[in-house]
Amino acid sequence: MVVNLRSIAVGAALLIALTGIGWFAVSDGEAPRPDPLAAPGGGPGVPVSVLVASAKLQPFAQDMEAIGTARANEALDVTAKVSNRVVAIHFREGQQVKAGDVLVELDSQQVRANLAEAEAALADSRSQYDRSRELYATKALSEAQMDQLQASLKMNEARVAGARSQLNDTIIRAPFSGRVGLRNVSVGSYVSPTTVITTLDDTSIIKLDFSVPEVFLSTLKEGLSINARTTAYSDALFSGKVSSIDSRLDPISRAVVVRASIENRDGRLKPGMLMTVNLMRAEAPALLIPEQALVPEGDRKFVFGVRDDKAVRLEVKTGRRRPGAVEVLDGISEGDVVVVEGTQKIRDGVSVKPIPGEGEGAATSAVADSSGARSRA
Repeated sequence: MVVNLRSIAVGAALLIALTGIGWFAVSDGEAPRPDPLAAPGGGPGVPVSVLVASAKLQPFAQDMEAIGTARANEALDVTAKVSNRVVAIHFREGQQVKAGDVLVELDSQQVRANLAEAEAALADSRSQYDRSRELYATKALSEAQMDQLQASLKMNEARVAGARSQLNDTIIRAPFSGRVGLRNVSVGSYVSPTTVITTLDDTSIIKLDFSVPEVFLSTLKEGLSINARTTAYSDALFSGKVSSIDSRLDPISRAVVVRASIENRDGRLKPGMLMTVNLMRAEAPALLIPEQALVPEGDRKFVFGVRDDKAVRLEVKTGRRRPGAVEVLDGISEGDVVVVEGTQKIRDGVSVKPIPGEGEGAATSAVADSSGARSRA
């Protein structure tokens, strides 16, 4: 019994010793745990290399995009002033005509007869009036009789003028130079003032109407340049200038209608086209930083500035954008240095090693160079 108790005690001692050795072996084999206070991207106190750029005031062309409708410089529906029958058509569909060219003739037989009658009556009245002036000079006619003859002469002159006007109404002329559209009547058709015979458009200049929000009203003025595109000619860019601005704003949309003029000598643009307009307003200085420097968080935007070789997290308010750059309205000042590349490796207060760059292009180049250097190493 004594021997058994001694054996048990020796075995227990050996088991405890072996267990202790195994624990120390496992502990010595564990990988060291990272220090939570160490700087990201390197060991404790090692600065993180980042690419930086300075916030600069640069000219920023203020532009705005809108949808506009193309209109002819001059346009009308060709109609008759009187109801009558068409006797001749002097144009072809799509023909270019000049101001004053005869387009359509209406039946004028009755009107010409009325004119001839009026001219005969006028000739008789003028003859009587001329003879009566000699009699009036010799006191053979009274003043009242002379006044009656003069009134009759004037009345017949008015009848002739009216008959000639009616005759002119039977001839429909082009009021301005342009291109006629499709013909809607034939010889022998009876037309009235509501009948559209054809259309006439002067498209040598296209008027482009589009709406601009009230907030841009202070910068609008005649002469501003615009660029426009249309799906019909997706690769073409049409340039023009603002020709007029409406005197009233729409009380519902709070927008003003702006009209631009575009040269259209080749006739590619047609009235009614839908066009996308880019309005180029006057250039103004804006504080710009590379777009890559922004660190968005929900509805808020931040940048990492560099002060005394340390990263400083700053909230900024941004404005307009253009490829590769963004306008900063508040949060930083001109000359402030911001991190362009490496924002994912740093946090507020971390030591950094700034590498100067010049905008997005330089930033990309520097990052590429540094990446190549690392891969070669």
